[in-house]
Amino acid sequence: MVRTIVVPTGTDIRLKIAKKYVGKPIEITYLALEELETKQVPKSMADFWGKISDETAQTLHKTVNQLRTEWEKDI
Repeated sequence: MVRTIVVPTGTDIRLKIAKKYVGKPIEITYLALEELETKQVPKSMADFWGKISDETAQTLHKTVNQLRTEWEKDI
């Protein structure tokens, strides 16, 4: 795999493909690095309200409570 960062000086970029990739499908993607720097807002359980059934939510809640109880046990 080859990955690099370039600053284009025009609307064209010339690529030199390594011999091992000749004749194989390759993916070429470009995007501005500033597009990657979007900050992710932390999600809470409230953000997932209505995404799963009440039954599944209760099961997950019981599992989380059980795991928290286990953390408090002396080993």
